[in-house]
Amino acid sequence: MDVDKLIEAGKIAKKVREDAIKMAKPGVSLLEMAEKIEEEIVKLGGKPAFPVNLSLNEIAAHYTPYKGDGTTLKEGDYLKIDIGVHIDGYIADTAVTVRVGMEEDELMEAAREALESAISIARAGVEIKELGKAIEAEIRKRGFNPVVNLSGHKIERYKLHAGISIPNIYRPHDNYVLKEGDVFAIEPFATTGAGQVIEVPPTLIYMYVRDVPIRMVQARLLLSKIKREFKTLPFAYRWLQGEMPEGQLKLALRTLERSGALYGYPVLREIRNGIVTQFEHTIIVEKDSVIVTTE
Repeated sequence: MDVDKLIEAGKIAKKVREDAIKMAKPGVSLLEMAEKIEEEIVKLGGKPAFPVNLSLNEIAAHYTPYKGDGTTLKEGDYLKIDIGVHIDGYIADTAVTVRVGMEEDELMEAAREALESAISIARAGVEIKELGKAIEAEIRKRGFNPVVNLSGHKIERYKLHAGISIPNIYRPHDNYVLKEGDVFAIEPFATTGAGQVIEVPPTLIYMYVRDVPIRMVQARLLLSKIKREFKTLPFAYRWLQGEMPEGQLKLALRTLERSGALYGYPVLREIRNGIVTQFEHTIIVEKDSVIVTTE
């Protein structure tokens, strides 16, 4: 593990997050915002670890704009900005919620305080169910619901989700014990809704999974490019627009997803259309505390 690269990725992610907050004003286009955020990551010496997620209101995650997307910010929108940066595969993952043109409210505070509470108790030897307990308590005491089927996650080199989750609720069976050197993203989601997300169209983010035999020539060529450029990290539909005619691109991606070569991340919406807020930091676990790389 290269701690220096993890910390440098975190510094870039923090700077980009702070600049993104300033961009979030009424009338601003999501596409323009996404392009500026991702360009700044590269300019500062990193690469996007995944497409920037710009998810509004009841959309919890996995919305990234596409070329031709006319969505613009309106006053009062709850915009979740989720940014990933990597240096040589060492990842920093951070998120913030902005109320466009308005101040922070209690729903935003619930997710932010839940994040701070979980970080404050994280150290080697702590079971992850204790983090879930802290997150749930902060959100529920303000009268909101944690999103139960979204969670924080262990991070490894070139692996954004490395198989172990930090839930947003207390689950007695979550017995994984934090170890020195573990890297985790902690990301509480709070909602005015039922506390669950469902998958809805469209799918705007994908990830390479494995090589499979494909008959469609365009799909084979596309898979080769995806593997070479993005490795095992998620990528945006937008990043491939212009590679081939739109209809062919959609067909090639569908073919690759159905074959198991790619994994698609559909947009996630709160099941009762409740407003969702999110805050997130990446931590490196130490013996008696953590390093927050994105703070």
